[in-house]
Amino acid sequence: MGLLDGKRLLVTGVITDASIAWSVARVAMNEGATVVLTGYGRLSLVERVAKKLPKPAPVVELDVTNPEQLAGLPARVREHVDGIDGVLHSIGFAPASALGGDFLETPWEDVATAVHVSTYSLASLTKAALPLFPERGGSVVGLTFDASVSWPAYDWMGVAKAGMESAARYLARELGPRGTRVNLVAAGPLRTMAARSIPGFKRFEDVWDERAPLGWDINDPEPVARTCAALLSDWMPATTGEIVHVDGGFHATGV
Repeated sequence: MGLLDGKRLLVTGVITDASIAWSVARVAMNEGATVVLTGYGRLSLVERVAKKLPKPAPVVELDVTNPEQLAGLPARVREHVDGIDGVLHSIGFAPASALGGDFLETPWEDVATAVHVSTYSLASLTKAALPLFPERGGSVVGLTFDASVSWPAYDWMGVAKAGMESAARYLARELGPRGTRVNLVAAGPLRTMAARSIPGFKRFEDVWDERAPLGWDINDPEPVARTCAALLSDWMPATTGEIVHVDGGFHATGV
């Protein structure tokens, strides 16, 4: 038996097969889950990369800033499965001006975009997915990058992630009585398309493996994917509002 036998999962944020979300989908399938992906923009690219997964995965369109698409999500997902037991939030975006070291020069309009896509979407996606959950509840898992400290060049995306971490705690409080768990995974740096959009990302690469007690491979998303799979499973039934660090121990180590 796999860890996720019989589970139906909605996985957002797949762009390429280097996406963390793609690795989560792969691990989940190998553990017995049925997976539905969401895509934004050029769906054909997501459909193409979906074919590289162990089993076919349908793709539904979802722009998390579009109220109509959020409202229509349950109906589109039900075209493929009769409900879901868990959802992976792997969505984040900040305009170029919100990254790179000019923190004080970023206009509000760009900050608002970063917060809408990267912070508020955790709540809006969760709300949209709730009608698909069984009565006993489900599991929501999101991806963050430790927002308890500041990082070079991460700027307003770091602020957006801090908001997301707070939102996860409030969602956990709100949805606990329904049996729904909400947790985040704080991943170490990985070479994804999103990471390449961060100016100065190599500074993270250079220091992480030196400082992490367990070491860190920036090319290996497997540890993060496995942790997400565990949180989406029934094996952590009393864990909610948590941020699980999967970073080789970097977060716990000083200079």
